[in-house]
Amino acid sequence: MGSMELLSVKRIWDEAPHSAFTDLARWDGRWWCTFREADGHVSGDGALRVIASDDGASWESAARIAIDGLDLRDPKISVTADNMLMLLAGERHRTGAESWANSSLTWFSQDGQTWHGPWHVADPGVWLWRVTWTSGLAWGFGYGCQPQGFLRLYQSRCGRRFEAVTPDAFTGGYPNETKLIFRASGEALCLLRMDGEDANARLGEAEPPWTDWRWRDLGARIGGPEMIELPDGRLIVCGRLYDERIRTSLLWLDAGEAALTEALELPSAGDTSYAGIIWHEDLLWVSYYSTHEQKTSIYLAKVRVG
Repeated sequence: MGSMELLSVKRIWDEAPHSAFTDLARWDGRWWCTFREADGHVSGDGALRVIASDDGASWESAARIAIDGLDLRDPKISVTADNMLMLLAGERHRTGAESWANSSLTWFSQDGQTWHGPWHVADPGVWLWRVTWTSGLAWGFGYGCQPQGFLRLYQSRCGRRFEAVTPDAFTGGYPNETKLIFRASGEALCLLRMDGEDANARLGEAEPPWTDWRWRDLGARIGGPEMIELPDGRLIVCGRLYDERIRTSLLWLDAGEAALTEALELPSAGDTSYAGIIWHEDLLWVSYYSTHEQKTSIYLAKVRVG
């Protein structure tokens, strides 16, 4: 399938006690990275941070979004059909002494610094995990939090309202985090995290209009799934692997065989993963978080693909 060489990796942010759950975008000639800042992985004080860079080496804070009483989690950043930045994140709010409820929120910006929102999107109790824009539309899968056990495909023209187009795209077990891509061939692929007893990741496939999905077992557990198609059609996956020891790695995906092959382990350990991937100037740029240097921090890696 090819080789991967780690050219560099750099810690780009560590100001909070716990910085995690990244995403990466290239917009307006700059790099944009977003992630959650909090006291811990499951603390109830999550805020969203957006940082920006001209060169990927020196980073500055562009914005911080916090809402009293809400735990904002797992932000994803994308470029809308009308060339604005969009943030999508999950929020947890307390409903009792030991109970929480979930919903999904979006914000929009024309400069990366001033953000308008939030808009509540998708259905209550459904976490719209990540969206992919194609042909002027945002597509994304949401998974059931209350109750669990289903995956729902959504579509939107503006990112402020989402319509469920396939209410039960996957049922059974505990489907949750996803990455959806639209291939040059027209086919759509989804990398789906599973938890619970049947925790192997799944590969979803659909032809236009992308509402009828079939799923295959990938034979490995993956956390924080991310996936990209290279210009030559090869597929790369990034995520947390659990066999032997927890780590963040890049893998080749053979969609025809529904097979994964680990290619490059990134410097990582402990609480780690949740990458953003961009192909830029013939290099793979990867944001992720890790605890291998004791404090949970944000990293940026550059990888040459052969």
